[in-house]
This record gives sequence, C-alpha cells and structure tokens, in this order.
Amino acid sequence: MSYRIFDYDPYLKPFESDIELRVANYNRKKKEILGKGTSLSDFANAHEYFGFHKDNGGWYYREWAPGADAVYIMGEMNGWNPTELKLTNIGNGVHEIYLSGDRSLYGGCKVKTVVEKDGQFLERIPLYAKRVVQDPETRVWACEIVDEKPYKWKKKTFKPAKNLYIYECHIGMAQEEEKVGSYKEFAEKILPRIKELGYNTIQIMAIMEHPYYGSFGYQVSSFFAASSRFGMPSDLKELIDTAHEMGIAVLLDVIHSHAVKNTAEGINQFDGTDYQFFHVGQRGDHPAWGTRLFNYEKNEVIHFLLSNLKFWMNEYHFDGFRFDGVTSMIYHDHGLGTAFTDYSKYFSLNTDTEAITYLQLANELIREVNKNAVTIAEDMSGMPGMCLPIEDGGIGFDYRLSMGVPDMWIKLLKTTSDEHWNMWQIWHELSSHRPMEKTIGYAESHDQALVGDKTIIFWLCDSAMYTHMSKLSEPSAVVDRGIALHKMIRLVTMSLAGEGYLNFMGNEFGHPEWIDFPREGNGWSHYYCRRQWHLADDKLLKYEWLEEFDKAMLAFSKDNKIFNKDAKALFIDEVAQVLVYERNGAVFAFNFSPYNSYDGYFVNTPSAGEYVPTLSTDDEIFGGFNRISTDIVYTAERVGKKQYGFKIYLPSRTAVCLTKKK
Repeated sequence: MSYRIFDYDPYLKPFESDIELRVANYNRKKKEILGKGTSLSDFANAHEYFGFHKDNGGWYYREWAPGADAVYIMGEMNGWNPTELKLTNIGNGVHEIYLSGDRSLYGGCKVKTVVEKDGQFLERIPLYAKRVVQDPETRVWACEIVDEKPYKWKKKTFKPAKNLYIYECHIGMAQEEEKVGSYKEFAEKILPRIKELGYNTIQIMAIMEHPYYGSFGYQVSSFFAASSRFGMPSDLKELIDTAHEMGIAVLLDVIHSHAVKNTAEGINQFDGTDYQFFHVGQRGDHPAWGTRLFNYEKNEVIHFLLSNLKFWMNEYHFDGFRFDGVTSMIYHDHGLGTAFTDYSKYFSLNTDTEAITYLQLANELIREVNKNAVTIAEDMSGMPGMCLPIEDGGIGFDYRLSMGVPDMWIKLLKTTSDEHWNMWQIWHELSSHRPMEKTIGYAESHDQALVGDKTIIFWLCDSAMYTHMSKLSEPSAVVDRGIALHKMIRLVTMSLAGEGYLNFMGNEFGHPEWIDFPREGNGWSHYYCRRQWHLADDKLLKYEWLEEFDKAMLAFSKDNKIFNKDAKALFIDEVAQVLVYERNGAVFAFNFSPYNSYDGYFVNTPSAGEYVPTLSTDDEIFGGFNRISTDIVYTAERVGKKQYGFKIYLPSRTAVCLTKKK
C-alpha cells in the first residue's frame, strides 16, 4: 500500500518498508488492546475505575499493583494505621476496598497507599490521586481526597481558533509578588493581559503534579493531579472556563516522555518492582534527566497514559496538548548527540518504534474525545510524518515546534556581528519545513529564559537594560539596536517560521533578567521567579514600546490571515542585507543592515496595484524614528514579464509590512 507521505516527500521512497512498519505496528497494537467493536475512547477509562470514587456515602478505592504481595490504605481516617485497611486482590493485579462508616473518607482527608512487597511495607501515593499536597513542616507528600461539588461550566463547548497565537505560561511565576501564584490570580490578573495582547491560546506548564518546583513541571510524580501549589482543582477549571469565555484555547504541557524517579512521591516502583511502568536496566533510565522511561509496549502502560489524556480533556476541558520530550521518546539514544543529517538516521535500530506507536494512538484518542483538539510535538529531530495523519503514514500531530529557530537566533547573537548576518541563512532556517507538515514558529521560549542562558533582549542589551530603559535617560546606541532588532526578530519569525506562533510570557516586552526558581543556592528566593508586569505598564519605560509592537504585530497577522498560505521569497539581497517576501498577499520588507539606509530601494510585489505601509517597526509608538511614512500609497507596476514592484525608502534596522488596497 502506498501512503501520501511518499507523494509529499519522494525522498522517503527508499524507506517505504519503515513507513509500512510504522502503520503495521499501529494497527497491530490497536487491534491488540481493543479487540472488535471498541474505540480508543472506550478503552481509555482507567481513571473512571481506579482511584477513589464516592458511592452511596462510602468510597471505593482501587489500584493496579501486579507486583505487590498486598496493598493497604492508611490516613487521617484511621490514625495512619498502615495495615488495618487491606485491599482485596480481585485478580489481574487489581486491588479493591470499600470504605464506609467510621473508616470512610471525606474531603480534605490525607491518605497514602501501603504496598507490601517481600516483607517490606512501602509508603506510596495512590496512582490516580487527583490532588497531592505537601506538609509544610515535614515536607512529606500525601494524597488529599477531593470531594468538591461538580464544577458548573459556563462555557460547555469551545473550539480553538484555526490560527494559533500561543502564550506559553507558568501559573506559579506569573505574578509580580515574590511568591507562588495561584490559578485564581492568573485568571483574574493575567488572562485579561493575554486577551489584550491578542493571543488566542495559552499553553500552561507545570500543571501535572511534581515534587520539585524548580523542575518547571517536567519531572511529574502524580499524573492525574493538578498541582496543589496553585490551588484547588475547581480553581483550575474556573481558569480554563474563564479563558474559553474570552475566546482563548488552553493547551496542557503534557509529559509522557518520562517520570520522576522518586518512589515516595511518584509512580516509580509503586508495586515494589522496577518494571510496573518502566523499562528495566539501562533502557529504563534517562541518562541526562535522571528520570524513568516508560515501557510503551506494555498494554497496561498504554492504558494508563491514554486514560491520562482523556482525563485532562474531560475533567478539565483542556483543548489539546503540547507533548514534551518527543525526540527523547522516539530514539533509544534520546537524540543526545545525534545529528539528523540524512533520512537513514530516522529509520534505524536507534528508532523506538514502540514510542511512535504510542504517539499515534494518543493522537487518535485525542481526536475521538474532541475532534477540534490541538496537538503539538516538541521534536527537534524533524522525524518525517510527525505532523501528518496516521492514514497518510504519519504520527498524527497537528504541529511541531520549530526548535531550530531559537537556536539560530541565539547562535547569531552570540557569534556573529549584525553586518555579517546572512539573509539566505535566515530565510532558509525560518521557511524550511517538511512538506505538508505544520510548525509553530517562535524566537524564544522558556528555555532561553532560564538562569544560565539569556533571553534575546539580554543578548542584545545586556547591562544597558539596567541603565537606559527609561525614556528619560540619555540615548543609548546599545538599547536602540536592541529594541530595533527585538522587533525585527519577532516579526520575521512570526511571519516566516510556521503556521502558528508562540511567545513565553513577558518576552513580548523584553522581560529583563532570567528565571531562577527558589532553591538552596539562592536562599529559596522568588525574586527571579516572577514576572515584572509593571515594567510594561510604566509609560516612562521603553518596555512599553516592545509590548505595543507585539500587539500590533499579532493584529496585522490576524487581519491578513498570513498563516493561511506559505511565504514566497520576492527578493533576497545578501550584500544589502535586505529580505523581501510575501505571505497571503502581504509584503514584508526587512533591512537588517546596521548602517545602510536605502532611498529608492526597489521592492518586489506579487502583483500590480496600490500598496500601503500598514505596519512599521520604525514607528515612534514602537520606539522607532518615524522614518517610514504610513500615509504614502505605493503603486506597483510591471517591470518585467512577471515582475512587479515599486521604489521605497528602506531605513537601516527596519521592517515594513505593506498590504494591497482593496
């Protein structure tokens, strides 16, 4: 059978057997776990059976612990007696108990699971716990029973926008105060800012419970628990409901690539064995992250993970997922040190076909639960078919993050002076992607904001940010350059690097300094683990200019629906450092030269007609010098057989966007 992936990319033809194996593995595993007449959505209901469920005033508690000799529950309801309440082994590794009367559970009750294995009694957190809390004095984690009234959704259904403008955010560090922010504070203070900026999607990090705050949420311990640091489950539901009322979709940063190694807090060795969820030996440990790696071939693991996705969609109304660490999942060496220079690197013994099959199943399940859901893969390898439908030979994601783009910008800023920036390199890196596969473009994310690295604005301005970001301060060539290039880098990335755009919170206005989570090394300080919104709100500071430009840039993109069509190069002038292209009829002209302004520079257009400058990085309201008039109408005339254009003044370090008059 021939799949469309070969029509899109004929260079894959020598690897036809590998693509066929990809689809065969998917069909085999799907048949194996479902049998006849069952959907993936019907299969992915582990959370509705396991864990805690209220029934006639009492509570059922069930666990899957196939390696355990016995399973008990203890907590505040029985004075933490570890062996009084024993679950019944009902077969297939499933243990069950019904608690009623004096030993019944209640909202706020703290409990833990006790697993008996080879004469040892191991304290564990229930696998399907929906809330896990840490004692402020002992620092010990425990499950807390949730007995909230069902949340009444104001916006019962929601459909994400076709074109995504994503605001990557972290609830805890979203507040200005030196503390851990809450779901309620985010909904009240931050969502209106995001709406005002023009972003229509938020991608929330660090929701799935994690014992170490500084892990940014990437070392998950309890997969079904919304982090208690930020509030109650109902608070998160209210946040998502409020976002939907504002027209903002909500994506969960989901971590199914690995799990925290902790046994007291996590799912590692829950039943006393190494192999319940993870591979044993070297294959089960991530060498760089110090975490455990799932065995995606085990049907019980697939059941757990797929149910986890369905839970977050049904319980919390998330509109989709950004899958973290996909590259780590799909290669046995986790992509560490591998240069993906030719197609053979994607189809070799290094490829983890079991992980690919799981991702295919995950994408199909998500579509079954919500046909409008969005999935994004964090894959830096460029695996062919990552963002193609499964029936076409793909893996099923909607988008892949354009991870090479921020790497390019940081490398340029670190190693190459402005006058040597290569326009062909910028064009190629930003515009190249696999045929028919969509990407999310971004200039920087949270990765570049962490301590030990620098954001783009810090690479550009460095210490001058501390002395010359006031509009009343003496002019600074360093800051002028930084502000100009910050706008240009964002505009060229947004308009070229994908079919969607992402920004990490605060970076739109050039948030200064880095992110450093509270830790022993900084005296457990929250000073660098917050967002200083007042900087953008202060009319006497230059941060306002960058935020205003970000708003205008997104508005221009939406008004002209630039993501609806691919960009086409109109003229690339390496000597002059000028880049001109069009996207869905809008013309973008960039002059990256730090020194040279061009009077009467010929700008190519896709057709004849009248064009007007609609957006300029040089506008005074964006911290520019007003060197481009937005009042002039430029008439594009035929100058060759199929060439059109006009002459324009193109100042140094400036970009202008022009649209054709209707």
